[in-house]
Amino acid sequence: MASSNAPSPPPDGDDDPRPSETPRGEGGFHIGRQAFQAPRPASALYIVSTPIGNLGDITVRALETLAACDLVACEDTRVTATLMQRFGLRTPLTAYHEHNAARVRPRLLATLENGGSVALVSDAGTPLISDPGYRLVRDVVEAGHRVVPIPGASAPLAALVGAGLPSDTVCFSGFLPQKSGQRRTRLGELARLPATLVIFESPRRLAASLADMADVLGGEREAVVARELTKRFETFERGTLAELCERYADTAVKGEIVVCIAPPGDQTEADPEDADALLTEALKDMKAAAAAKHVAQMTGVDRKTLYKRAMELKAQ
Repeated sequence: MASSNAPSPPPDGDDDPRPSETPRGEGGFHIGRQAFQAPRPASALYIVSTPIGNLGDITVRALETLAACDLVACEDTRVTATLMQRFGLRTPLTAYHEHNAARVRPRLLATLENGGSVALVSDAGTPLISDPGYRLVRDVVEAGHRVVPIPGASAPLAALVGAGLPSDTVCFSGFLPQKSGQRRTRLGELARLPATLVIFESPRRLAASLADMADVLGGEREAVVARELTKRFETFERGTLAELCERYADTAVKGEIVVCIAPPGDQTEADPEDADALLTEALKDMKAAAAAKHVAQMTGVDRKTLYKRAMELKAQ
């Protein structure tokens, strides 16, 4: 799980697309003092889930795959090296992230074209969940190669199953926009979904986001703030959005955060004042027609009526 949806600079010493100089082993790994050999995998791109905190959450299948692939493509070689060292994995690492993807992707595809195997990992959790790895998967599929998921740890699922909120219908929304206006617009789009919302958030923005959530979604909505999942200081803070907003208003927090929000209890149509508020917010980033369509989808109010009202609001 990433810590921000904003583009980040390439990690120091991690922008070189060439693999590290670590020598290739014989497809082996160890768990504690017990050594194991891993069979060579078929040529494919393996999407390998890695722990989100506790390294003990790695799966045996993930270790076998990381041990026997020709190459491990990772966001930050320093982060993945810690995992590799823990289990005696010596497969070469190469940096693959949003800043060098266009340059490195052809090399990964060439490895597959030559009958090799590549493991894709993120810094933590399941690759492609709130990161750009899907572009590599699409190119691999279009080139006619296999893509094999190796399931494992996932922060959204860990938060959801520990939250105690309805889990039959779920909407994962990744990171919300950093700016309040755009964030409120996005929350407005999610407000009436009959689903539990699962959202990533930065500790720096948690208080501001909870305030927007309480205002746009309703302070009475049940919610859970899950922090530092699987780690030593794992916490689940439960309450209404209003209560959580107050609890975190003046509290500095650290670590990775997932916010889970229960579905709305009442799906009744918005009253005119609600529609006006949503239109006013939408008009900050949209033209009148787009704002009317956007609010109509959220509230069920007639789009033509909303368009007329949007033009009136713009004229004020």
